[in-house]
Amino acid sequence: MHVSQERYGDALVLTPVGRVDNSTTDRLKSGLDAYIASSRAGGNRLVLDFSKVDYISSVGLRVLMLAGKEIREQGGSIVVAALQPVVREIFEISRFNLVFQCFGSVREALTKVSPTALAAYDSAHGT
Repeated sequence: MHVSQERYGDALVLTPVGRVDNSTTDRLKSGLDAYIASSRAGGNRLVLDFSKVDYISSVGLRVLMLAGKEIREQGGSIVVAALQPVVREIFEISRFNLVFQCFGSVREALTKVSPTALAAYDSAHGT
């Protein structure tokens, strides 16, 4: 698994690629931990772009739950975007769609979390 990141204004978009399971969860956790450390200084917003995640295990869900709790305690926000059908079903079965706001696309998520980030995203993507 690879996790890329893009910054748009005051929002960070993390994009994991592949499966989030026992053997790959550490990479996702590392990306989230780096964000948590930086958000202590200033309350950024985080969008998890799951458009390239084709599976998430209970271990992955646990990492998300713990990171989400810590981010919210610091006054930051975390949302999920572009869930693939199988991952969306896992979120619904586990009721994680009630724990995290889920959006159809990164742009929709940025619309909700930050006008500044949305403007930067639109500028970068020519929309």
